[in-house]
Amino acid sequence: MPASSTPYDSPARGFLAQAERVRVRRAYCRLILFVLLAAGTAAPGIAQKRLVIIDQDTSGPGGSNIMSMMALLQSPRAEVLGIMVVTGNAWRDDEARHALRMLELIGRTDVPVALGAVFPLVRTQEETRLMTPLVGQVAWLGAWGRKPATVTGAPAGSAEPPAPAVMPGPWDTPPLPEGEPHTKPIAEDAAHFLIRQVHAHPHEVTVYAAGPLTNIATAISIDPHLAELARGLVVMGGSLNPQTDDPEFATSPRHEFNFWFDPEAARITLRAHWPRIDVTTVDVSIKAMFTEDMLAEISKSPNPAAQYIAKNSQERYYLWDELAACAWLDPGIITQDRELYMDVDVSHGPAYGETLTWSAALKPVGLRLVHAQVDLDLPRFRNLFIELMSAPMPRGGAALERGSARP
Repeated sequence: MPASSTPYDSPARGFLAQAERVRVRRAYCRLILFVLLAAGTAAPGIAQKRLVIIDQDTSGPGGSNIMSMMALLQSPRAEVLGIMVVTGNAWRDDEARHALRMLELIGRTDVPVALGAVFPLVRTQEETRLMTPLVGQVAWLGAWGRKPATVTGAPAGSAEPPAPAVMPGPWDTPPLPEGEPHTKPIAEDAAHFLIRQVHAHPHEVTVYAAGPLTNIATAISIDPHLAELARGLVVMGGSLNPQTDDPEFATSPRHEFNFWFDPEAARITLRAHWPRIDVTTVDVSIKAMFTEDMLAEISKSPNPAAQYIAKNSQERYYLWDELAACAWLDPGIITQDRELYMDVDVSHGPAYGETLTWSAALKPVGLRLVHAQVDLDLPRFRNLFIELMSAPMPRGGAALERGSARP
């Protein structure tokens, strides 16, 4: 036996080898546990990063249309795949310039802007003018004209920017007070952009629609399976029975501008097979006003979004579109909704464009269930909106295939 060996060397070596294997296994188990815990911690954040395409009449600067888009752009819970522009409150080409300039000023030129419809599917400005003596006036014509002089009264605390001296036409591009954009819309039209993105991300994309629904109806007409491939539809539109003395709704409780401007498009969109439809109605929108106090709070922030609002906000009015956006980000904002079957009147009579609803027991064939929002947690909504507008801009999701708004 060599001098360096003892009868106990072989068992000792075996014991040490066994101990080393146990140590390695424990270290490996700790590593696996760490990875699983890290994945579990990260999972909620990943799950909350939801894909959305904005369809909007992007009149500006500031105002509900622009600020609602900013709420989604500012949120770390949302990835905005693009913005589709449709004529509504103003003409499409002028609106698109406001959207592009806003994206430049807040540092989000990675988000593409796609041009959509200039005119509604069926309704025309001339038909609306000719029908007015027979069916009466509406309080808001959007791109088609000023508020009628006969409409007086406004919600307490409201303020609107001055109307232009001359109403622009569909191809006019008046100077922008916030400065001209340097970027351009993408070459692809809005309908095909929407179809492409939904097919690229099946069952993941929510369509947020806060203007007339012409672009979405056009896309559905091209691709009838579009709606069922999306995750859902969020609409600012429709009216049930708002409790208000606002002259726009007090005697016309089923009137709402987005449905009214393109009734046929609204009808096509609401009848498509979306997995879920959430509708932010006039009823709930008029309970949330953008106030001077909210503006003052947002203006304290030095971040780009807050400073854009501080410099460009002129409206103190209902937060229609912002509520629709924030309620999608945080569903707990909505405290009451009604499950209804919703459609739009397309009879070209006095009720043309008004909201129609039925219960499940009485509905006609072909309608889809909608969740019509009617009440909210106002402090919760205000707090989220102020927080989003005041925060620094989150980085865009460069890993997603989206295209970009190029000069």
